[in-house]
Amino acid sequence: MSVNEIIKNRQKKLDEQYKELMEQAYNFRQTDSELSDLAEFRAMRLLNKLNTLRYFSRNQVKY
Repeated sequence: MSVNEIIKNRQKKLDEQYKELMEQAYNFRQTDSELSDLAEFRAMRLLNKLNTLRYFSRNQVKY
């Protein structure tokens, strides 16, 4: 497995987790604002990791 494939698999997994957390944040918005904020914070941290991976995969040197 190449480095690009590993990065893409990790991106896919993080993207799915991000979408799930954002959906939870949206669903909790009406019932429990604290849980909504926590889910949104976790989603933002995942988005930061995703952006880092996208940056490194974009600048990956091809041999």
